[in-house]
Amino acid sequence: MPAAPEPEILAAFEAAKGFMPPHEGLALYAAAVEAGRLGLPLLEVGTYCGRSTILLADAARRAGVTALTVDHHRGSEEQQPGWDYHDPATVDPEIGLMDTLPTFRRTLHRAGLEDHVVALVGRSPQVAAVWNTPVGLVFVDGGHTDEHASADYEGWAPHLAEGGLLAIHDVFPDPRDEFTGQAPYRVYLRALASGAFTEVSATDSLRVLRRTGAGI
Repeated sequence: MPAAPEPEILAAFEAAKGFMPPHEGLALYAAAVEAGRLGLPLLEVGTYCGRSTILLADAARRAGVTALTVDHHRGSEEQQPGWDYHDPATVDPEIGLMDTLPTFRRTLHRAGLEDHVVALVGRSPQVAAVWNTPVGLVFVDGGHTDEHASADYEGWAPHLAEGGLLAIHDVFPDPRDEFTGQAPYRVYLRALASGAFTEVSATDSLRVLRRTGAGI
């Protein structure tokens, strides 16, 4: 039976601002718990306000490792003003730009998980370029353009240890989902075609793959 979070953790996840539905969150949590057995950090690309970070942080606490989450906190393309996923409450009134970092910190504080997370504030490719530690999980949930989704994969998949898990969110095969899910879908196909990854599970738009070979 897959590992599941305690009710208070699931409640904190459901109360947090974000877009991941609970059933996909449960699948992510199970993957994170499994990956935690490698004794390596669990890494997320795309923090937003910390909804999924809660699950990774609790899985990390359970395994005695650290959850890492990477984001510039200025919002991805579809979260900017004029787009469907824009939330005016995340805009810094002083500079007029999105800043989800304060909301993220409050989310972790309310969940009692601050001590189990390291927030890496910056653009994913820049952080990945100076990162040298292997990780047990890479969860790709950042920008949804080909440029950003590919950069997240190319930057972080090389750091994924043998047997580690690659989770990709918003994988939508339907071409009508061009903006929200086709770039993650193409990354998913690329990972499978590389021969370095084997699919473990599919839960709606969440795909989990295991590193079973070298390369990306």
